[in-house]
Amino acid sequence: MNLLPDFRCHRPATLEEAVRLKAGAADARFVAGGTDLLVNLRRGLGEPTDLIDLTAIADLAAVRREGDALWIGAAVTLAGLARHPDILAGYPTVAEAALAVAGPTHRTAATLGGNLCQDTRCVFYNQSEWWREGNGWCLKYRGDKCHVVVKSDRCYATYHGDVAPVLMVLDAEAVLAGPGGARRIKVADLYREDGAGHLALEPGEALAAVVLPPPGGRRAAYAKARIRDAIDFPLAGVAVALRRNGDAIGDLKVAITGTNSAPLLADTSSLIGRAWDKDAAAALALALRKKSNLLRTTVTGPKYRRRAMQAMARQLVDRLWAGSIA
Repeated sequence: MNLLPDFRCHRPATLEEAVRLKAGAADARFVAGGTDLLVNLRRGLGEPTDLIDLTAIADLAAVRREGDALWIGAAVTLAGLARHPDILAGYPTVAEAALAVAGPTHRTAATLGGNLCQDTRCVFYNQSEWWREGNGWCLKYRGDKCHVVVKSDRCYATYHGDVAPVLMVLDAEAVLAGPGGARRIKVADLYREDGAGHLALEPGEALAAVVLPPPGGRRAAYAKARIRDAIDFPLAGVAVALRRNGDAIGDLKVAITGTNSAPLLADTSSLIGRAWDKDAAAALALALRKKSNLLRTTVTGPKYRRRAMQAMARQLVDRLWAGSIA
């Protein structure tokens, strides 16, 4: 690990002030819990001139209801998210996903916004600086080629967040604040398939909040495959939201993480109106195979991760269909 680079630290009291500070320093970074950013800086992955600490902005640490929707500030910690009564009552899978992240001490500091905006990862990128220098810089940082797909002109580092896929299947929206004002987009639209530029934020924008709509009769679940049952990122993760209409699928959304450079929704449109049976399960497995792009970005092989992803998806839909998940 390196020493942290020199930087100026700011602690604004309002989001407007934070955005102004970011606009005045092109190399500034927003930080809250720092469980992702500070580790990367200690590895020599970035040299920001300024860090803008968002933890003094009270609105970002609040959870409130607005009509039928639930607003969650981006600075709400994962530990707070997992125990909030409104989350547990209306969106228990969000709490489940938050509890799946890292360990208890990490969750006490880590925030919802930081988890959603975490950096992509790769076995060629998340190394010490001397290792990366000795093996050649990569396309994601300082280099000109991707070591995973050598002839590619884009980075294939993968996104490994647990909370994003759950929010995606629940149709959550992200509230973004920037120099041009605030805007709302689907959480699914917060990402793009590029390991070196996976966030679709405009220059100077910050993630301010997440808005969860009413559940709408859907039940949801999340599962992840990982080497250790505690602290590890998902080698592959699956979130499912299902609404059953009698013996037919009324609505089905499936999102994956740990497989691509962004968390992604699979195309499940062909399953709507069908019964959940072996043929439907096979169709879902095929849809997930088409959507996923598993490569050697982790210490575990792509074939295992693909099979684990498909198996977890089927198991989750089985349980939701049978009503064994509340």
